[in-house]
Amino acid sequence: QVQLVESGGGLVQPGGSLRLSCATSGFAFSTYVMNWYRQTPGKERELVASIDKFGIIPTYIDSVRGRFAISRDNFKNTVSLQMNSLKPEDTGVYYCNVWTGLQDHWGQGTQVTVSS
Repeated sequence: QVQLVESGGGLVQPGGSLRLSCATSGFAFSTYVMNWYRQTPGKERELVASIDKFGIIPTYIDSVRGRFAISRDNFKNTVSLQMNSLKPEDTGVYYCNVWTGLQDHWGQGTQVTVSS
């Protein structure tokens, strides 16, 4: 079955960096758009970044554009999110996601806390 396993979260000071990774299995990874969502306190889960199946066309929400970078490795079936210049408002649980056309699949999430 489809499995998505996030890693790399943690506590970081404002201005710091973290790199999230998502290891996947159970589906044809290279044929699907991959997404990173986040759930921040008091807000609905939001789509932060996406990347096309070729890893060429990333998209971002305005609040992270220029600070975050999404990438993928179609040989290792992984997707990553490099987060730089982190702000307290980036705090939340970050989820790896794929829509396979039949079902939405989610990882268990990884907590990111940006605080001094």
